[in-house]
Amino acid sequence: MTREYSRRRVLKGAALGAGVAATGLTAYPARAAAAVPALRGPAAGTTLDRTYVLGAAGAGGYRPVVAGPGEPHVLRRDLGGIASARRAATRRGVLAFGHLTDVHVLDAQSPARVEFIDRFRDMISVFPEGGYRPQEILSTHVGEAMVQAMNRVGRGPATGLQLAFTINTGDTTDNAQYNEVRWIIDLLDGERVRPDSGDPGRYEGVMDWAAYDRAYWHPEGPPPGAEADVAITRYGFPRITGLIDAARRPFQATGLDSPWYAVFGNHDGLIQGNLPVNPLISGLATGGIKIGAPADGGQAERLARMVSRGDAAELVRLSREQGASGGLFRQVTPDWDRRLLSRAEVVAEHFKTSRPLRGHGFTWANLRDGTAYYAFDKGIVRGLVLDTVNQNGYSEGSLDKAQFAWLESQLKAGSSRYLAADGSVVRHAVKDRLFVLFSHHPIGSMENGLGGDRVLGDEVQALLLRHPNVIFWVNGHTHRNQVIPHVREGGGGFWEVNTAAHIDFPQQSRIVELADNGDGTLSVFTTVLDSAGPASYGGRLGDPVRLASLSRELAGNDWQDRDENRRGETADRNVELLVPAPF
Repeated sequence: MTREYSRRRVLKGAALGAGVAATGLTAYPARAAAAVPALRGPAAGTTLDRTYVLGAAGAGGYRPVVAGPGEPHVLRRDLGGIASARRAATRRGVLAFGHLTDVHVLDAQSPARVEFIDRFRDMISVFPEGGYRPQEILSTHVGEAMVQAMNRVGRGPATGLQLAFTINTGDTTDNAQYNEVRWIIDLLDGERVRPDSGDPGRYEGVMDWAAYDRAYWHPEGPPPGAEADVAITRYGFPRITGLIDAARRPFQATGLDSPWYAVFGNHDGLIQGNLPVNPLISGLATGGIKIGAPADGGQAERLARMVSRGDAAELVRLSREQGASGGLFRQVTPDWDRRLLSRAEVVAEHFKTSRPLRGHGFTWANLRDGTAYYAFDKGIVRGLVLDTVNQNGYSEGSLDKAQFAWLESQLKAGSSRYLAADGSVVRHAVKDRLFVLFSHHPIGSMENGLGGDRVLGDEVQALLLRHPNVIFWVNGHTHRNQVIPHVREGGGGFWEVNTAAHIDFPQQSRIVELADNGDGTLSVFTTVLDSAGPASYGGRLGDPVRLASLSRELAGNDWQDRDENRRGETADRNVELLVPAPF
């Protein structure tokens, strides 16, 4: 890889995060229109009622999380259509579902993690992303609190429809490890979860004292005689005695009340979401050596090249150079459950479930063919789940040509009228369906042509715009709330709904609803949910939901992420998106 992409730079510069202009699409402001009609379902428990925001900064710029006012739905008519003030009386709910994304359930102690990259990200050009967040030991707790929030609401606020399903649009794990895959499946199924690995009696990650490094936050404070870390001294992070042990304790997950579907993301199939699995990293993941603190940027660059190339000889050279001085490598407890999985193995794990929906959307054809895309039906709606991960590497996405052909065939089979590639109108006798797409990557992030024979976002967008029955596309990856219209020449088009991550602030999800207004228009409602954790954890470490509150606070103060507006603008959060009815 020759391009440099830190975790934050990817999100800031790619597609949705950088704004519609970076994608080459046309941006339309939300237009004034009739007021959004009254709700038929619950507002309590959603950001229609109240939301969580960052409060006033204290020492080091550290900010608490506080409750803010609720935000009503904003009507957007970027695709055209007349928003009748009477549409509430004629509206009929079609579908309601929950949307989770970028949970990034992760094994914070894994030797396969490369936390040191963040320390030297301005010097390293061969590894595209870093790997440390102060809140990362609490990822399963955030997932649990979000499940409870989704269950508590249970219905679409606009239509009152019960949630037909919840879909998790990728990066469910952080590093494609077996234990991470099992944690997220068991978490959503409602099984017992033990978010720990290695030695069951002690934590062995970068936040302990065994290899003390001031670059990382140490909740217990520094070891005797050492200076406190930069998170505490420079950024105002608190000392929280007992947090590391609390984060590792098993807990009984609640499980989603609705059936849930899975989508494959780049962190679910690539090392740190970027590199193809190689023997060196596979060995590090399950073995007893963890990379510690590089002596300088040059050594960090060598380590990054070693990881990206799978260069075992470089590992031997570095080990010999370290000698008896120590510091670069530390001994940890080996754990076979940290083994890295292939895409086929990840899909297969979803069939090992306690829920009736075996495979969680993945099919026997996926198992047979080694693929991760599929279709499912909910009444008149056909959901098309895409696998946008390029197994050749790099965090951004694309489609393989076989999947693109499958997508086109699905659209034709459910469209009695569409446009051919030359612009001519095609009509044939089939039952019309409304298409809703799901993927990990948004269109603007589908720019990865590595390996050749790949289909990028502009070509996918053009295909969808030729099929008027495509209504909207739900995805993640950018860790930011954003809603983008894709306008068809002559009127109409489809919406792209991108939702913030669980791992980064503001740690939100959405409820998405589709309604027929009975007046020649459809409405897509999206309502943002905060997790069930209160604004403050209140010093309570024994409750997973309270730990999720602490995670939200820590994420809001991540010193590498403070400049990001991942909440998006008002028109990217609670919205009613008008669509001219295609038939």
